Amino acid sequence: MGVSILESIILLAVFIYCIFLIPKYISFRNSTYKDASGNSFLRTIYDKGKYGEFLTFLYLEKLSSYKRLMTNLYLPKSNEETTEIDLLMLTEKGIYVFESKNYSGWIFGDEKNKNWTQTLQNKQKNRFFNPIWQNKGHINALKSTLGINGDTFYKSFIIFSERCTLKKINVTSPNVKVIKRNQLIRSIKEDINNSSYLLSKEEIDKLYTKLRNYTHTNDLIKRTHVENIKAKRIVR
Repeated sequence: MGVSILESIILLAVFIYCIFLIPKYISFRNSTYKDASGNSFLRTIYDKGKYGEFLTFLYLEKLSSYKRLMTNLYLPKSNEETTEIDLLMLTEKGIYVFESKNYSGWIFGDEKNKNWTQTLQNKQKNRFFNPIWQNKGHINALKSTLGINGDTFYKSFIIFSERCTLKKINVTSPNVKVIKRNQLIRSIKEDINNSSYLLSKEEIDKLYTKLRNYTHTNDLIKRTHVENIKAKRIVR
């Protein structure tokens, strides 16, 4: 019995879809992202935020210097809520804290302003909370958790997708970078080369062990975290 035209189209679509997935799966399988995040392959590629985080993780894995990479840390805040760090890298030159924004369109923002703006091709404008402020909250939680208060230890990197254009971004703080993902390796290497040694390998490992308690968090903490964020948006 022959194959119908519809069945042929379906088979072709499945074949093309598999071809599209294979390179992503190979990258995922060869990375340590699954162990670090606990996220499955399908959950990673079908969640825009997680996929952006994964792509940033792949870039950081290429760095040859001694490092520890961590994802999705839920750290306690002073008000008994939690803050989530997308991605963290512990190095001898400091603690790099990454906030990933997998956005498209034109991005406008100023470090001093509460909200930034995304402008899409259809002229639609969306406001979002200042990611520098957001990452500053993450760093404050890290300071409290680790007991390391010196600002020189912490490097704030805001990573946007290659699909966007950073149209007008104003940053004044020395340890803050707002860049696109394809600029990450060059920017990190430059920062590492120009920074002093702050942590030994043994200290890095101790910090990593301490922070592991805040990864692979249970669903209750994650749900409570999301509900608190939604409640704050309603209040605003």
